[in-house]
Amino acid sequence: MPASQRTHRTRSVIRFISALALATGLVGGKPALALDEVHLQTDWIPSGEHAMFYGGWSKGIFAEQGIDITVTRGYGSGDTVTKLAGGAFEFGVADIGAVMAARAKTGLPVKTIHTLYTHSPHSLFVLESSGITDFKGLEGKRIGITPGNSHKLYFPKVAEKAGTDPSKIVWVNTDGASMAPLLIQKKLDAAPFYSIHQFYQNKAAQSAGEKIVVLPFEKVGFAIYAASIVASDAMIAENPDLVRRFLEGVQNSYRWARDNPEEACRLHVERIPEVAFDDCMGSLAATLTFVFNEHEQATGFGRYDDERLAFTWEAVAEAQGIDPAWDPGQAIDTSLVPTP
Repeated sequence: MPASQRTHRTRSVIRFISALALATGLVGGKPALALDEVHLQTDWIPSGEHAMFYGGWSKGIFAEQGIDITVTRGYGSGDTVTKLAGGAFEFGVADIGAVMAARAKTGLPVKTIHTLYTHSPHSLFVLESSGITDFKGLEGKRIGITPGNSHKLYFPKVAEKAGTDPSKIVWVNTDGASMAPLLIQKKLDAAPFYSIHQFYQNKAAQSAGEKIVVLPFEKVGFAIYAASIVASDAMIAENPDLVRRFLEGVQNSYRWARDNPEEACRLHVERIPEVAFDDCMGSLAATLTFVFNEHEQATGFGRYDDERLAFTWEAVAEAQGIDPAWDPGQAIDTSLVPTP
């Protein structure tokens, strides 16, 4: 093992033992301060895309940073951002687009403090048997949609890049729970999903003798930032040490899940038994491609590129009818992201 890795592991062990000592009061035989209690709300249901958080919680990775963490599911990025601003919890996972829009529209005092997905997993699922292989093939076809779904809001921009005529798309309103069944039953030609959910949706398709093909928005050049860690302005200003330690825990959890996916999913499923182990593994593997990649290597984990941030805001502003002249830098502060 390289010396740098041994040093990092030794430091991690020391931090973990120290955290346990603090938690149990075993410091020089004297009472010690308890760990900082932190509540993290994610952006959605706890599938494998969140295994690094739930698994990292069980593994004690956040305890290494002096943090007693609790992780709960979210109900959409907008809900997470709104509740965070109201003080319901300390940190959240939310799409940076929701953070930008809320800040630009109402001045909501919440910021992205660490990017996660370097590009968005927005995509459309089609059946292989449909013969649709690209966005041009969607003209004249039926695409399912739910009210306010960002896939439809972003689609004109995607269509522009793909050379598709958006006026030739037939949008079919439905509820989220019916989307996949209607696609598999061929009552829809395409359905909006995050590509990280292909694995378990494809299991249902295979049981019906079908196979799902993914049309990622990113493949036609629609590369925008997506999931991120968020905090309130007050938390950033008043407790920067906790923010730094929390982000250290986030980064360590992601790297641990990348290097130990089976353990991460085993621990995740222990906490969330309704998630099947193979579904967790499939979703986690797909998720990590949006986190660790060439863009992340160029910018640094958790940081951002000015050009991509500007395009992200351009897409969000156009989709939601917000003044594009607003400065998106007002919605992001990565100054407390750990330095490698």
